[in-house]
Amino acid sequence: MLRGINKKNILQSLGVAAILIASPSLAQQGAIVSWQGDLSQIASTDWNYDRAAHLLERAGFGGTPEDIQALALMSPSEAVGALVYFDPSDNSHLHAFDHSGIHDPGIEPFPPSRPATTELAKQNGEVLGIKVKPTGNRRLQPVVNKFFYWLRASVLETNRVAYWWANRMVASNNPLQEKMALFWHGHYAVNETKVRDYRKLLMELELFHEMGTGNFRDLMVAVAQDPAMLSFLDAGVNVKGASNENFAREIMELFTMGVGNYSETDIREAARAFTGWNYVDLEFVINEAQHDDNEKQFLGHTGNFDGIEVIDIIMDQQVTAEYIAGKIYRFFVRDDLTPETQIELGNIFREANYEVAALLENLFLSKDFYSAASVGTHIKSPVELAISTYIKLGLDDAPGVPDFNQATGALGQTLFRPPTVAGWAGGRSWVTPGLLLERGNFARDVLFPDINFIPSDRRNGSREIQSVARRIREGMDITSATQPSSIGEGQVMAESNMLADRDEDFNTRYGSFRGWQMAIERVKPIPRHTARLNLSKMVKNEQLNSTADVVDYFIARFLRVEPGADSRAMLIDFLTNELGTTDIGNAESYMEDSLRMTLHLLLSQPEYQLS
Repeated sequence: MLRGINKKNILQSLGVAAILIASPSLAQQGAIVSWQGDLSQIASTDWNYDRAAHLLERAGFGGTPEDIQALALMSPSEAVGALVYFDPSDNSHLHAFDHSGIHDPGIEPFPPSRPATTELAKQNGEVLGIKVKPTGNRRLQPVVNKFFYWLRASVLETNRVAYWWANRMVASNNPLQEKMALFWHGHYAVNETKVRDYRKLLMELELFHEMGTGNFRDLMVAVAQDPAMLSFLDAGVNVKGASNENFAREIMELFTMGVGNYSETDIREAARAFTGWNYVDLEFVINEAQHDDNEKQFLGHTGNFDGIEVIDIIMDQQVTAEYIAGKIYRFFVRDDLTPETQIELGNIFREANYEVAALLENLFLSKDFYSAASVGTHIKSPVELAISTYIKLGLDDAPGVPDFNQATGALGQTLFRPPTVAGWAGGRSWVTPGLLLERGNFARDVLFPDINFIPSDRRNGSREIQSVARRIREGMDITSATQPSSIGEGQVMAESNMLADRDEDFNTRYGSFRGWQMAIERVKPIPRHTARLNLSKMVKNEQLNSTADVVDYFIARFLRVEPGADSRAMLIDFLTNELGTTDIGNAESYMEDSLRMTLHLLLSQPEYQLS
């Protein structure tokens, strides 16, 4: 909504720089202590630029001064409504994911391992769409190559999906749609390493985009039938007479009710209800012969329940509304949530029939949301840090240098690769001393791109694979080139071992090497442009006259928590020394690098990690 508003010249008569510099930080002066825990609606007379900025920080990823002022000129209800009840058609400028065309129909069903793949090839004479060679050495090598190809190709294409999503987060006119998708991505955490199919991960993300602010019950059913989740939680082995409890346990423990609100019997009986739920390629299926259609005892109810009926029983529990409302609150408001407030939020959510948008509207309009306890207390996740940096710099997309996936991964968060089924821990885990240094390095890499950057999607970091590649380029045959690295470069395998090695069905190391080659050949590269920045133009457009004006403008534009007076003075002195003057007019022709260095220092401050 916001980035789609026609904001042309909206601030010309107001003077953006003057508004920002004169307006005190909400985190420092405008938040009201007495509002803590008060879910009643904020009054229009209490609405201002700082509160609009706070709303956009939490309901999105922050914004430019123009974005914020567009919200500030509305009433609180209008501003919140514009974010929560967005129009998906406002994003017609965004493009669908551009598939590389790496998936071949014969790949399905993809075997669980390399040994399983070669055994199937021996039994059937064909697997992954590849026939076994009738005679000759390494008869199964093409099969092994194809197995490793899909593993590598799915990883690289998943990286492209993550980059595509980063671009959506930056350019979307509906920031809450993206922020809510990020919430559900951590709530319903699935990992590419186990799913091993970028298409399933993309489908789940599209599900979050479509249903993320809709009805939670409907979303829960959709996720429970989603191939990515079914794959991740081992639905394929949950069959009548031998139920697997992974799926049922996580639905209750992580997705709906929380620990302590069900029994082991409830888990066992729910698992029986979900038996037979599976997928074929990208389609949800119910294998009736594998479904347990006998009577079940679940959360005090008795009946011949299926999975949907189990979910509906879960939705009837008061604790479900409280658990989900509480988790949404902690993501968007703050970690500190009293039992009384959680019960009140649960009642709001149940009365709204589990409509997520209604809960969000109540949260974003509440005095509690704008209280001193809530403002400037959220530690940005790596993805939030990166996206908000791009947006506040005024970029239209995510630059390819530094690499988005590498940068956020170094900070502890890689999209589609959460560490556990519980997602990311978040909070203070994001800001260890080492990670704080990495956050500063990220800002520097955006402002001063690495000239030695090598795209990770065009190379493989494994020393074994690099060794194989080097040896083959030097003219070695496959057997010699794929010797274990424990065998020195100058050593030669015993003749008997070499002969045995040459008389084999396949060579795993060569398959891994060849799989990378095939994947890199077919997966489209990620665009590798750097951030298109012109801080000099930004400063001149705002008609800033002194180094103090510049520092104050940067603080107001990029931070929601003001740094201390000493930090501000340090930044002013630094910029003044770099420019050799306090007069911006005298430094117009050469100030770009100095502005970037100053902004790097600012973005490295602890306050920049907060929103």
